[in-house]
Amino acid sequence: MDKKLLAMLACPVCKGELKLNQAKTELTCFVDGMAFPVREGIPVMLATEARTLSTDERLHKN
Repeated sequence: MDKKLLAMLACPVCKGELKLNQAKTELTCFVDGMAFPVREGIPVMLATEARTLSTDERLHKN
């Protein structure tokens, strides 16, 4: 994913910062504890498509 695009994106729920995970398959918002999928290089910024982070994921903030 392009770094410029990543810098422009914000969490659709809280408008906070998103982090791209190591595998580049999810954008994570640690404030809301949600991970938004990246499919074929396109971020899916829908709360209904996001998964909830586990407690361990929230504590470690990969």
